[in-house]
Amino acid sequence: MIPIQSKLPNTGTSIFTVMSALATEHKAINIGQGFPDFEMDQELAALASKKILQGHNQYAPMAGHIPLRESIAEKIFSLYNNQVSAADEITITPGGSYAIYTAFTTILQPGDEVIVLEPAYDCYIPNIIANGGIPVRVPLKFPDYTVDWDLVTSSITKKSKAIIINTPHNPTGTILSDDDMLTLQNILSNTNIFLISDEVYEHLVFDGKQHNSVLKYPELYNRSFVCFSFGKVYNCTGWKLGYCVAPKAYTAEFRRLHQFDAFCCFTPTQVALAEHLKKKERYLSLSSFMQEKRDFFLDKMKSSRFKLHHSSGSYFVCGTYEHISDMSSMDMAVHLTKTIGVATIPVSAFYQNGDDDKVLRFCFAKKEETLSKAAERLCQL
Repeated sequence: MIPIQSKLPNTGTSIFTVMSALATEHKAINIGQGFPDFEMDQELAALASKKILQGHNQYAPMAGHIPLRESIAEKIFSLYNNQVSAADEITITPGGSYAIYTAFTTILQPGDEVIVLEPAYDCYIPNIIANGGIPVRVPLKFPDYTVDWDLVTSSITKKSKAIIINTPHNPTGTILSDDDMLTLQNILSNTNIFLISDEVYEHLVFDGKQHNSVLKYPELYNRSFVCFSFGKVYNCTGWKLGYCVAPKAYTAEFRRLHQFDAFCCFTPTQVALAEHLKKKERYLSLSSFMQEKRDFFLDKMKSSRFKLHHSSGSYFVCGTYEHISDMSSMDMAVHLTKTIGVATIPVSAFYQNGDDDKVLRFCFAKKEETLSKAAERLCQL
């Protein structure tokens, strides 16, 4: 065998793969991995099926189905008052993670530094390392997981090439405020630092709060790649369809890579989404739909010994178990899966060095029946 020099020698199997496999093995209720166990929007599903039968089964344009990009541009203008070009600033991608990886690949050269706020979604740092970059990890302030902007500022060096942000945040469910965005804008002004913004939970913001997209801030957008996911918006994660929005010059470089990688994405779903996005009420009602699930789970967990943190968005809420056990969060997650049949995700897995505050992540994007059964078992601890 010819030896391979690994680009990710210190990276093992994703925590989501590990815990989901363990859940399957022990027939546990899986409220760990972020996927719904209920049916997606049936109207959208029917539309996709209809488009297959109508013959929309060949290659879409490399940048994406043009009417879909036009629908996205209309949505962006409606929500964020940013008139992006459907032709030159939007690229349809096979999922949000692909968009993030391609953005990193577009801008990074060996030795470039990227500021990453931890806990961080698990693909960020491997993406950076695979592209020869150096992750500069900045911890969020526990237990509220707010950003220490002074620490971000002090982490900037001559080698800083980019910073990646995520709002609503996975795994913690926090969101960045308008003040946060303006502070970031001030920090990055007069620098050549790119911004990658992971906004896959764009429409899952709770309690009447707003999603402060980078697209709302022209000074930030002019240095940004902003990444989205239809799978997270319409609860069809298996579709693996997303998009990247970036200024024209950045998009041109992004597409240089995209054309030789995926080239294009699954056509029938693009055609269906182009039509479905016209119905604004569908995506505008998603936050209240998911907030009901969050509130249902929180209510069922009231009698538990977990201290649940506040979740302002996403599919997730985190909980501290310090009054239950002194196990590490990884050991606790495995223990719960094996002994009470509930699979969660240890938040320590979202830190490169496994920093452990004894916190687990719960996914509430599930049927009420699923959430009730999981909470009943967790409340017995």
